[in-house]
Amino acid sequence: MSALFEPLTLREVTIPNRVWMAPMCQYSAEPEGPLAGAPHDWHFAHYAARATGGTGLILVEATAVSPEGRISPYDLGLWNDTQVEAFRRITRFLVTQGTVPGIQLGHGGRKASTDRPWKGGAPLGPEAHGWQPLGPSALPFDERHRTPAELSVEQIEEIVGRFAAAARRAHTAGFEVVEIHGAHGYLINEFLSPHSNHRTDAYGGSYENRTRFALEVVDAVREVWPADKPVFFRISATDWLEEAGWTPDDTVRFARDLHAHGVDLLDVSTGGNAAGVSIPTGPGYQVPFASRVKTETPLPVAAVGLITEAGQAQKILENGEADAVLLGRELLRNPSWARHAARELGAPVRVPDQYHRSV
Repeated sequence: MSALFEPLTLREVTIPNRVWMAPMCQYSAEPEGPLAGAPHDWHFAHYAARATGGTGLILVEATAVSPEGRISPYDLGLWNDTQVEAFRRITRFLVTQGTVPGIQLGHGGRKASTDRPWKGGAPLGPEAHGWQPLGPSALPFDERHRTPAELSVEQIEEIVGRFAAAARRAHTAGFEVVEIHGAHGYLINEFLSPHSNHRTDAYGGSYENRTRFALEVVDAVREVWPADKPVFFRISATDWLEEAGWTPDDTVRFARDLHAHGVDLLDVSTGGNAAGVSIPTGPGYQVPFASRVKTETPLPVAAVGLITEAGQAQKILENGEADAVLLGRELLRNPSWARHAARELGAPVRVPDQYHRSV
C-alpha cells in the first residue's frame, strides 16, 4: 500500500487516504439577505468534483463565525440555521463518495471587509457591503487596509462563544472534522503574534497572554464538538520576520499546548500576518515547518504549500515529515488529482460507479 493512500484514524474518524483538500475561499456567497453566507450551487459543484476525484478529506473554505468575521462579504458563514441546511447538501454528497467532510471556522480580524481577490481585494466600506474590521490592537495590516477597532475583553469573550456556536452548527450540518483557523494574519493569528498584538492586558505581551485567546477558542470548540471527532488547528508557523514576530520555536511550543488542550492535528502553513515580507517559496517550501512539529511534539501534522506531484507527496509521508498532505491550487487545476496519483503509485483507485468506464 502506498503511504499516500493508507487510511488515517483520528479519534474515531477514519480518513480513507492522506490526500486532503486545503481550505480555499471561493468568495461566491451572497453578501446580504436571508441567504447571506450560505453555500449554493457553485460550492456544491466545487466540492463534489473533488470528492468524486478521490480526495480523502475536504476542508471547506474559511467559514465565518459571525457576519463581521468574514474576510469578504462573499464568504461562507455558520452563524444561523439557514446556513446549516445549505451545508447539509454538501456533506451528504461527500459522504456518499467516501470523502470525510471537514470545515474551517475562522474570523477575519483586521483583514476582514475586503473585496474579492479578482476585484483587487481592496477594503470595502458600508456602501459596498463592508463593515468596521476588528483586531487585538488598532494596527492596520498595511497602508491600504482600514485601522481595526481594538476588541474589548467582552467582545473577545463573545467571539469565543461564536466559535463554539459555529462548531455546534457544523456538527449539525454533518461535518466530521472541524478546523480552527489560526493562520494567515486573521484574528487568532493576530493575537498570537507580537507583530500584530500590542495589547497590555491579559491578552497581550507574554507568550502565555498572546496564546490565551486561541486556547480559549480551542477549549470552547472542544467542549461542544463530539469527543469521538477530531479538531484541527491551522497555524502560520512563522511570520517570516527577523524580529518581533511569531517564530518556528513558538509554533513548536504552541503545538504542545494545543495537544494538551485536545487538538488532534496541526495544519502547518506560514505567513500572512506581516505585509511586504520576503518568502522563499518553492516546491514543498513549508514542509520543514511541519516536519519539525512532528519530530519535536506528539501532535500529528499535515503539510501544505506547493505540493503538486504524487511522488513528492509520497516522499513527504515516507520520510516521516507529515501525516498527510493538503493540496490547494493543484486541486483547483485537477479535481481528480487523488485518482491520478493512485494510478501513478500503484494504489487502489477509488472511482464512482458511474465513472468506471474511465478506468
